[in-house]
Amino acid sequence: MKIVLPTVLLTALLMLDCSAQAAELDGQALFTEKCFMCHNKTGMGTGLLSRRVQPAELLLRKDLVPGFVIGAARAGIGNMPAISRGEVSDAQLAAIASFLSSTHSATP
Repeated sequence: MKIVLPTVLLTALLMLDCSAQAAELDGQALFTEKCFMCHNKTGMGTGLLSRRVQPAELLLRKDLVPGFVIGAARAGIGNMPAISRGEVSDAQLAAIASFLSSTHSATP
């Protein structure tokens, strides 16, 4: 007889694993590598976002929480395509989300 973990428990265990891995990753460096080309001051993503949110630059925002960043990246939002796990791993995305949700005002 197979023992199947409930989806919620499995998800929680995966998030803990990703959080542990993310702690070892440099969220700022990953943001620069994976996101900055669209989300810098002159990037297309920032230009489109400026129509809805001020400040549009993700590095200047103080209202980003990790869950929102992860959800927006995985599902896509507006003209931003969904970011697959092949492009950015769960641990990398968790590190980026943690970096963006921290209080900061410096650009990379």
